[in-house]
Amino acid sequence: MVITLLIILLSVLMYFLLHPRFGKKPSGERLALIQKSPQYKNGKFENNSFTPELAEGYGYFDILKQFFFKKVDRKIPTDIIPSVKTNLHEISLDQDIMVWFGHSSYYIQLSGKRFLIDPVFSGNASPIYGTTKAFQGTDIYTVDDIPEIDYLLITHDHYDHLDYKTIMQLKPKIKKIITALGVGSHFEFWKFPVENIIEKDWHEKITLDENLTLYTTPSRHFSGRSIKRCNTLWTSFVLETKDFKMYLGGDSGYDSHFKQIGDKFGPFDIALIDNGQYNPAWKYIHNLPEDVIKAMKDLNAKRVFPVHSSKFALALHPWDEPLIKVTELNANSENPIPLITPMIGEKVELKNEKQEFKQWWKGVN
Repeated sequence: MVITLLIILLSVLMYFLLHPRFGKKPSGERLALIQKSPQYKNGKFENNSFTPELAEGYGYFDILKQFFFKKVDRKIPTDIIPSVKTNLHEISLDQDIMVWFGHSSYYIQLSGKRFLIDPVFSGNASPIYGTTKAFQGTDIYTVDDIPEIDYLLITHDHYDHLDYKTIMQLKPKIKKIITALGVGSHFEFWKFPVENIIEKDWHEKITLDENLTLYTTPSRHFSGRSIKRCNTLWTSFVLETKDFKMYLGGDSGYDSHFKQIGDKFGPFDIALIDNGQYNPAWKYIHNLPEDVIKAMKDLNAKRVFPVHSSKFALALHPWDEPLIKVTELNANSENPIPLITPMIGEKVELKNEKQEFKQWWKGVN
């Protein structure tokens, strides 16, 4: 009886682990290219600076105890998160706009091209469906609401940025995929045409057309969709036209790369910076709110959009703390920088520096 149960449990586990949602590790020519990268050392990708998984003074047992045994007021919202649903199909291509879908998913129209970044429309940010569910009201968009996409940008392969269910539903709408080294292995495994997958190392340039250029730039994070970590690269992007420049940050902890990117590419008209799902224990891979203030100054940004919040609870802080803290810290800093804080679905006019946004999270319980 015990042996039978073990066989059943093992079979279920193997079936689960073999699901295509986990993707596929790089191999063959892709792995050979990875091994030539300056970022690939000792059999894995590494950050510019030494980046321990946990900060000094923290252990895995302490973190598990915090999550499962310590009484912490995470303040998961009980109210429906407010939103405004902009019809993306009706927006003329001559409009330069951005629409946020919560967390780090957003849509950009710039210079006549459509970009979709790290889309997650499944309501889930975990390989185990139903375990990391989106807050009420944050999943107002579905794949049907998305028009044909010229460029899908994926910053890294974590589940809250690369969602299998969403990607497979979007497949007929995606013309080109641009991502970091190794991540293309997942897309090839999911039967996307290889010729439509563009993989780049840091510090590379991609000319999209005569007026649009994309650069891959460093971030301080990690990757992995299973037990093996850091076998694919993580990245940020710089998107520019002849008269406009954006920093698309992806996930990152604070480090010197923000200043280096700011010195090389800045000033930025808009910078999207990781702000949420943080903890002092993993400050090296996710910005704390005070790090966001330093990063926006380093990047020399004219306006800043703090992302990676308001949709999933991946850390112990209250759901609205990232927006509250970064707003207060920015207001009290020397030379505050205007913040872009739209509701989910609200249209952001990329070149309208005077556009104002309400602090919509106030009064939401």
